[in-house]
Amino acid sequence: MAIAQLPTQVSPPEFALSPALPHQVGGAEVWAFPVLPGDDGPLLGPGADEASEALGTDLLAAVEAARATGRTGEVTTVPVSAADDDVSLVLLVGVGDATVTDFRRAGAAVARAAKDRVSVVTSIAAIAPDEGLAAFVVGAMLGSFSFHWRSNGPKEHPVARIVLADVSDDGAADDALARAIALGGAGWRSRALATVPANLKTPAWLADQAVEVGEAAGLDVTVWDAERLRAEGFGGILAVGGGSVNEPRLIRMDYTPKGASKKVPTVVLVGKGITFDSGGLDIKPSEGMLTMKRDMSGGGAVIAAMAALRDVDCPVRVVGLVPAAENSVSGSAMRPGDVITHFGGRTSEVNNTDAEGRLVLADAMAYAVSEIGPAAILDIATLTGAMKVSLGQWTGGFFANHEALAEQVEAAASSSGELVWRMPLVADYEEKVSSRIADGDNAAGGAGAITAALFLQHFAGDVPWAHIDFASAAESPADRNEWTAGPSGWGPRLLLAWLGSDDPLAGIA
Repeated sequence: MAIAQLPTQVSPPEFALSPALPHQVGGAEVWAFPVLPGDDGPLLGPGADEASEALGTDLLAAVEAARATGRTGEVTTVPVSAADDDVSLVLLVGVGDATVTDFRRAGAAVARAAKDRVSVVTSIAAIAPDEGLAAFVVGAMLGSFSFHWRSNGPKEHPVARIVLADVSDDGAADDALARAIALGGAGWRSRALATVPANLKTPAWLADQAVEVGEAAGLDVTVWDAERLRAEGFGGILAVGGGSVNEPRLIRMDYTPKGASKKVPTVVLVGKGITFDSGGLDIKPSEGMLTMKRDMSGGGAVIAAMAALRDVDCPVRVVGLVPAAENSVSGSAMRPGDVITHFGGRTSEVNNTDAEGRLVLADAMAYAVSEIGPAAILDIATLTGAMKVSLGQWTGGFFANHEALAEQVEAAASSSGELVWRMPLVADYEEKVSSRIADGDNAAGGAGAITAALFLQHFAGDVPWAHIDFASAAESPADRNEWTAGPSGWGPRLLLAWLGSDDPLAGIA
């Protein structure tokens, strides 16, 4: 069988800073200006008056004629012709209340409106609050994302270059831009990994991607093949991957801050890496499999975040673990009623082969506690359909056994735009995850997101632990704000906002 070859993909826009206004920069195909709501009608931001004069076009009148209000992400397009310049289009983009979130969404709106253009010069970021410039850049990067596997190339291309006008290129702005490119790039990488079809994206392929990006980022990367997994007792990963010709892997990525002493604590990230989930012998209905190439989104988020840790100056050691397997159907697939032995010896009765994610996460968590001894563990996964029932489309759920860690996750979610809602670890449901013949049951049923978290909690031991279940946010049904239709690549921005903060383990270690 021929090996699938992924075509060359599009790249995100390049970004630059300029202290000049758009009409002073020159050479741009598109100018973009902010529109703010006003009591007496919309108001235009920096450079719009000068642009109106240079173009001989009343841009405020164009906004009023379009009945624009300045609401977030609203775009009024104005075709123009300037004899002395290359500009052919002006975008007038609403920024609403001018919050950080509004600027992230405005960035995405600019990116969508400027596709297939060479360059944009915009003064929108000039009126942004603290963190707003970075949010605009992240939104513009992620709003530009696309993926293709067409014989004649992509249908459209992101705008090649975005210049942030009327922004001083001082150290603070330079740092904000560099950090934003790292955050947006991590989101792009995570989204790309989640979008690659499973006829290419096997566990071995995912491990190869981790090795490649890890080496580029200065990380130490180790990969367990099936033989080593068997030798060391990773029964959960082996059982889930046992039904596929594509053997499982365990990926370990190690980051150490520059100049770190042995006293610097370690955080472990664990990401679910199910490269395709058929449900196993408890097979999913066909419509339930349509999006299952992205069931490794948690693992993709970990790989993408690990590759950007140095760019956000993460001050602690971080180990990323991605247990990768394909949950398939064959004569060697795990069966309902099987009992598996995880790394470290705890056993699980498998009463639903489609509750496979917790089985691979359990192995990796047990390994982390036993062999790494971290100050904190965070696992991230598209784990349960119950989470989508609970929280809908755009918000992930999380659980934590430690209050300070929960506060860190909530703060990171708020600043990153990848939103979460804390869910309860209901002790009364513990009997649901117990088994008559093994230490645990992987198919408790009822309160499905909570019982899945309770199952995993046993593998965290006494370590401060958080569990993020973003099955609710893993797939965007349509273009919306910075999300493009398809796998969302959700997670790395949250992880980097946490691990790139001044003290990720404040109150924890």
